[in-house]
Amino acid sequence: MLDYKDIIIKRYALHMSGSEIATALGASKSGVNGFLNAFDKCETLTYPLPPGITNFAIAELVYRGGKSEATRDLSYELPDYAEVEKQLNGRENMTLVFLWGRYKNRCTAEDKKFYSYRQFCELFQRWCEENAETLHLNAIIGEKTEIDFAGKTFQMTDRLTGEVYTIVVFVAVLPYSQYIYAEGMLSTKEPEWIEVNNHMLQYFGGITPIIVCDNCKQAVIVNKDWIEPDLNKDYAEWAEHNQTVILPAKVKKPKFKPSVENAVGILEKGFFHDLEERQYFSLEAFNEDLWNGLDDLNHTKLKNKTYSRYDRFQEEKPELIPLPSTQYHYMERKTAKVSSDFHVRFDNAYYSVPKQYVHKQVSIRATATTVKIFSQTGELLREGERARYKGQWITDPEHLPKNYNGYAEWNSTYFIQKALAVGPKTTDVIRHVLKSRAYEVQTYRQCIGILNFTKKYSKKTLEECCRQALELNRITYTFIKNSIPAVAAEMMTDDDKRRLNDEKNKGAYVMSADASNIDKLLAKSRSLADEARKGGL
Repeated sequence: MLDYKDIIIKRYALHMSGSEIATALGASKSGVNGFLNAFDKCETLTYPLPPGITNFAIAELVYRGGKSEATRDLSYELPDYAEVEKQLNGRENMTLVFLWGRYKNRCTAEDKKFYSYRQFCELFQRWCEENAETLHLNAIIGEKTEIDFAGKTFQMTDRLTGEVYTIVVFVAVLPYSQYIYAEGMLSTKEPEWIEVNNHMLQYFGGITPIIVCDNCKQAVIVNKDWIEPDLNKDYAEWAEHNQTVILPAKVKKPKFKPSVENAVGILEKGFFHDLEERQYFSLEAFNEDLWNGLDDLNHTKLKNKTYSRYDRFQEEKPELIPLPSTQYHYMERKTAKVSSDFHVRFDNAYYSVPKQYVHKQVSIRATATTVKIFSQTGELLREGERARYKGQWITDPEHLPKNYNGYAEWNSTYFIQKALAVGPKTTDVIRHVLKSRAYEVQTYRQCIGILNFTKKYSKKTLEECCRQALELNRITYTFIKNSIPAVAAEMMTDDDKRRLNDEKNKGAYVMSADASNIDKLLAKSRSLADEARKGGL
C-alpha cells in the first residue's frame, strides 16, 4: 500500500514531482500520480492535513468521498480496531477470539448490535491492509513459527543411475528471535512433509502455540475465506499431537508471514549462491552444507545490533511449549505379494524378505524414513531404512538362499536356458545382466523383462537388438526396451506385414466392394420404404 501521508507531504511541502516521489518511495510512477490526481479532485480533504489523520482515513476520503460510513449498516457498532491491534501486539497470548468476546459483551451491555466473529475478523483484516501506517506487528516471544518453501531449488545427481533430482528447501523461522531452520527435500509428499516439520521441532527444541504456513497442498486443502481453512488431515493430526494450531496465511498475502519471507530472501541472496555452484550426489551432502551455512548465519551478529539470532533464540527457547514424549509419524499401509526374486515392491523400490515367504502376501507399513514388513499373521519380517530413490534395491543377504541355482523357478540357470533358446547374443546379454548388481536376485526382474520381448516381437528381433546392445556397450533392460520397436520395424518383411495384418483382421467380417455401391444402397432404401407403406395400408 502507498504511504499516502508521505506522498502528500513530499508533494506540497517539499514540492517534489510525482516521478521524484515514486523514485524516493520505490513505488510506481503511475500509482503516485494517480493518487495525486485523485487528491487534487477531493473536496473533503486538502493540504495541510488534519492532525492525527491516518492513511486509512486518507484513502477513505480521497477514493470514497468520505462515504465509507454510509456503505455499511450503521446500526452495528464498529469495533475500535486501533485498540484491537494495540492489544494484540502489546499483550502476550492475546487473541482475536478474546477481543471479539469483549467487544460482544460490551455491545450486549449497551444494547447495541455487534458483528459476528467472522465479520469482526474480516473487518479487522481490511483495516490492517488499509491502515499500514499504524500497524507495526511487534513479534511476541514464543508466540508463533512461520514456515514456507524457498523459491530457489537445487539439483542432485544420483551416482548409480545418473538421474537428476530436484531439491526443494523448507524454511522455518521464529519471528521474535528470527532464528532460522532450513532443510532440503527430494519429495514434498505428506510423509516427507510431516518428517521435515518434526525435524524443525527438534531443531528448535520446542513448539509455539501457532504455526503460520503457506497454502501448500501438504498443509491446506481449501482456504477461501482465511477464517475457517480446510486443513490437510494428516497435518491437522500432527498439529493436534503437538498441541499447536495451524494458521494458514491469507492467499497471495505474503505480509501474513513476513519473517519467513524475509528469511527466504536472506538465504537466497546469501550462501544459497555458494550451494548453487556446487555439484551434489546425495541429499545428505547438500543438507550438511546447508546446515553449516545456516549455523554461521544464526550465529552472526545482526546488522547494527550487539546480538545474533542465536543469542535471541536462547532468550526465546525457554518460552517454547515442550515437545510430546513421542513424535507424530505419518504411516503408509499397503499389502503386496513377494515375487520369485525374494523381494517385494513398494513405492518403486524393492525390499527383500525371508525366502520362505516367496509368493505370499505381506503387509507393509512405512514412514518417511523407515519400512516395516509383516507376515499375514503379524510377524515382523524386516525393518529398515526406506529407499531414497526410484528403483533402489535393499537386500538383506540373510533373506536369500545360499544357492540360487537350486532354489525356486527363478535362478541364473533358468534365465540362461531361456536365453539360449533365443540366440547367443541374447545369452551374452542375460549373463551380463545377471552380474550387474551386488546380488544376483536383484537382476531377475530385468531378465524376465528382456526375455518377455519375444512375446511381442520375434526371437530374431530380440537377438538383433541384443547384438546392437553388446556392440554399443549399452547392455541394459532400458536400452533394449527403448530400441527394440525400431529394430522390429527395420527387420519386418512384406510377409511379416501381411501376417500382422491378417492377425489384426482375424475373426472380422470383410465387406465386399459392391456392398457400398450407392445405386444398390438407394434401391434397397426405396424397397424398404415401399414395404413400409404397404404394411401401413
